[in-house]
Amino acid sequence: MELIGEPTPTPKTDAALTRLVEGNKRFVAGSPNRSSLSAQQWTELAKGQHPYAIILACADSRLSPEIIFDQGLGDLFVIRNAGNLIDDHVLGSIEYAVEHLHVSLIVVLGHTKCGAVTAAVAGGEAPGHIKSIVESLSSAATMGKKKPGDPVDNAVRINAKLEATALTQSEPILAELVKTNKIQVIAARYDIATGQVEFLK
Repeated sequence: MELIGEPTPTPKTDAALTRLVEGNKRFVAGSPNRSSLSAQQWTELAKGQHPYAIILACADSRLSPEIIFDQGLGDLFVIRNAGNLIDDHVLGSIEYAVEHLHVSLIVVLGHTKCGAVTAAVAGGEAPGHIKSIVESLSSAATMGKKKPGDPVDNAVRINAKLEATALTQSEPILAELVKTNKIQVIAARYDIATGQVEFLK
């Protein structure tokens, strides 16, 4: 797997990534560890949140980060929109999580059969505000068509990498944290058919 921007791994981010990887393995195997929260756990969560990873994922109803990584309430800081795209609101949310919640691992999670990416690859005019999503995915769609294999899956992978790279270059907060090895940003792809998460190179 590739850490976008190639910051030096740290024990904290290594441990966070391991938790995600092991959780996805449990999900794929059909043996999740998640259980109902006890009254004491509810009380602790009400006092504050301490997520260990940020997941920027697509809004697709078949993809729930807490479920596919087998994590509970309070474990993940999740941001979702069609196409797992970055805008100022997304950046502000991520900056809040790294600055105030001290999260050091960010995962940009695309997925197979993404409707937004499929629309961008197909081209044509999209209605209403959907047009803005398709336009934001146009570069990945164009690049995906030029590579061998399925253009939609190519574009899903490319888009996750492009958005992850953009996060590493975002001024003034994220770029500096990447440069000083305080955060890591990773692109990933979720396979809806198998349940597996692939961390992209």
